Amino acid sequence: MERKIKYKNKITELDGIKFHSKKEAQRYFELKQMNKMNLISDLKIQPKIPLLVNSIKIGYYIGDFYYYDKQTKKYILEDVKSKISKTPLYNLKKKILLTYK
Repeated sequence: MERKIKYKNKITELDGIKFHSKKEAQRYFELKQMNKMNLISDLKIQPKIPLLVNSIKIGYYIGDFYYYDKQTKKYILEDVKSKISKTPLYNLKKKILLTYK
């Protein structure tokens, strides 16, 4: 079954991986180059992170990329979004994620 395209994005394949948009595929290419230059490490594609409220799992957030930035010494969870794709559900999940320490 084909995935319905909601925001006029174009599914793009790079390195055998299907991305939801050209913009997301481009960001993957950039992160891959940063990884080769040893600026980042532990690059993961579409990490699935449980959403917890009062220690109760209420669902999952699937980001686009997760990696360790060696310059800032922090793990980064990145989502490539256009303005139109920042839905109320996305905003709610983002707020829940921001409560994590």
